[in-house]
Amino acid sequence: MKFNADGPNGLIDRKAPGQPSKLNHTHRAALKAVIESGPIPAVDGVVRWRLVDLCQWIWEEFRIGIAKQTLSRELRAMGYRKLSARPRHHAQADGAIEDFKKASPRLWTSSRVTRRSIRPR
Repeated sequence: MKFNADGPNGLIDRKAPGQPSKLNHTHRAALKAVIESGPIPAVDGVVRWRLVDLCQWIWEEFRIGIAKQTLSRELRAMGYRKLSARPRHHAQADGAIEDFKKASPRLWTSSRVTRRSIRPR
């Protein structure tokens, strides 16, 4: 079938086309507008967009079921990156990090060199 469609060049192995994207240009433009405007806590029920929330929004808006991994890939192709806050233990003391980061005394100190030890007599 490849030979009949493309001639001898059709027999050369090439990358498989794969499954087409579930989101078209209109969907991506609407998704970009929603991400750029940010969520409205009273309406959307969230204070920041997560992949799960965006998947839910796409389902409610366009009735397209999309997985988190697929949406993550689409967003990376659109130029967005996932940012996450540094995790913090719930029982961490307020000043614990600052106390830990205080400079410790140097373990290796240069010894005092006298002239006698440098030049023998």
